[in-house]
Amino acid sequence: MIIGIINYGTGNIYSISSALNEIGADHIVINSSTELFKADAIILPGVGSFSDTKKKLDEHYWTEEIIEFVTNKSKAILGICLGMQLLADSSTEGLSNKVTPGLGLIPGRVDHLSTFGCNLRTPHVGWNSINLIQNNHPMFEKIYDGTDFYFVHSFAFSPINKNHVLATTEYEINFAAAVGNERVWGTQFHPEKSSKAGFLILKNFIDFVSC
Repeated sequence: MIIGIINYGTGNIYSISSALNEIGADHIVINSSTELFKADAIILPGVGSFSDTKKKLDEHYWTEEIIEFVTNKSKAILGICLGMQLLADSSTEGLSNKVTPGLGLIPGRVDHLSTFGCNLRTPHVGWNSINLIQNNHPMFEKIYDGTDFYFVHSFAFSPINKNHVLATTEYEINFAAAVGNERVWGTQFHPEKSSKAGFLILKNFIDFVSC
């Protein structure tokens, strides 16, 4: 089982690779969309603006290859932070009064935290406990309600189907901390920066795709 970390030019490639090394997971860094199918499952990291990142994915043919990998080949993907948001249909981040299309792997939209009623300072940075909505989901094997994870973000993903929300967290308002739709998983928090609990999320993803 080989996990591919998508490297489109930005993202916590080193941190994720180090975390996978820590749990003994075979993995490769994928620098070109033509190499995507060398992996059995993929991790999509994310740092920066939704619109800028989606432009990079489009320009370098990542978008079509990721969709092919997940939807037609039934392979698994884990989106982390902005990578989770990119799983959505669209986002309002990055272009004034415009909407940028996402990968469309989990129906929903990404908006600024203030859109949902949050008046606290953004970005939201720090450790927050999560509330498990679907505690029997394989993402949370051996993880308990109230576990802390590390967040850094200003936008949040609101899935259309609330059954796709696996966990929430609170920063004045409640929002999705983790989402899932069959073999498509996403975490708003950074598992690679969340110590043992975060490493367990990564291990659970690998165990899931190994079945």
